[in-house]
Amino acid sequence: MSSKIPRSNENDYSSDIIAQRQQFLEEKSGTSLNHTKAFSFDPDSMSGNCEHLFGVAQVPIGVAGPLLVNGEHAKGEFYVPMATVEGTLVASYNRGMRVIRESGGIMTTVMGESMQRAPAFIFRNAREARDFGQWLTDNFAAIKAQAEATTSVGKLLEIEQYIVHGIVYTRFDYSTGDAAGQNMTGKATYVVCEWIKAQYPHMRTYMLSGGMDTEKRTSYVNSLKGRGRRVTAELTIPRQVLQDILRVTPEQMHFGYSVANLSSYLVGSSNNAAHPANGLAALFLATGQDMANIGEANQCSMYHYITSKGDLYYSITFPALIMASFGGGTNLATQRECLELMDCYGQGKAFKLIEIAAALVVAGELSLGASQKRDPDTGRNEWVDAHEKLGRNR
Repeated sequence: MSSKIPRSNENDYSSDIIAQRQQFLEEKSGTSLNHTKAFSFDPDSMSGNCEHLFGVAQVPIGVAGPLLVNGEHAKGEFYVPMATVEGTLVASYNRGMRVIRESGGIMTTVMGESMQRAPAFIFRNAREARDFGQWLTDNFAAIKAQAEATTSVGKLLEIEQYIVHGIVYTRFDYSTGDAAGQNMTGKATYVVCEWIKAQYPHMRTYMLSGGMDTEKRTSYVNSLKGRGRRVTAELTIPRQVLQDILRVTPEQMHFGYSVANLSSYLVGSSNNAAHPANGLAALFLATGQDMANIGEANQCSMYHYITSKGDLYYSITFPALIMASFGGGTNLATQRECLELMDCYGQGKAFKLIEIAAALVVAGELSLGASQKRDPDTGRNEWVDAHEKLGRNR
């Protein structure tokens, strides 16, 4: 039997070719595919999302809520789907959502937007690089017109420049509508680079991505300049709410956060929160986001203090939250249903989804932060107890 995976040049998503791949894998592995090959959606809908399709991975989806959001785009109560295999996760976020509701909701604000492609333009020496940087600045309007001719929704906002030796590292910053925008910005920037190369023959060469966009990686430049959308979620939690629901005082939470802040500094962490990737990954997987973008989205900063009334103020800012409400994996049947649960599918809904995501993370941060404490009377720990009760496969 051939070792080449079966493929059709005419239609690689037909039932026949999928069945051939399933049989191929069963014969090669000696394993029966009883579950991965059982799915309900039209396989043609996977074109553009997955190659060599043979089945699906079924991941449990739980729901937490209601999450009360006082945003500019997300307003009201939302039931949030979370795809995860980690027991206790949904329960913990659900508990944090109760804290948010009892506190009157959480305010969310989208503060910026810029998706990048980051070409590097290479010259023979630093002087040539410097002069080209000035040329870029002088010709921004013409470059903007070239870029925006390739897309119906993308807008070129700025060209950042970082000149090192004879290399002009840039970041072409775009707004991208309701799409995440990596492919959109890639195409637009390629067209621009080819136009620039024709207009500026002194250039030795260019790379479409010199790495300064730090795609799917955390970076200091993203913490300041942003990538995707920058969003903040914040609230003030009354002392009594903390004590009644989380059985902790503002002083105890403040102390725990202060210790964690120091450890984040010592280890060089990309954020000083407890586990923002947990909630984001569960929401990303449920709603068809590019999972690798967690590498950037996880980057954040947490800020807190005890108010003059003795309550706890808590805020978290994500500088590089990359999510879409339209296109890509959001169009798949299961993922679309999860988006529709929150009225976040389609055009005009991306900022709403971003605000819900940021609020969701705060729910988990509050719950986990409180669970670290040790009961002085019994010596028990909520985090350990919860995982013993809900998080073990028996």
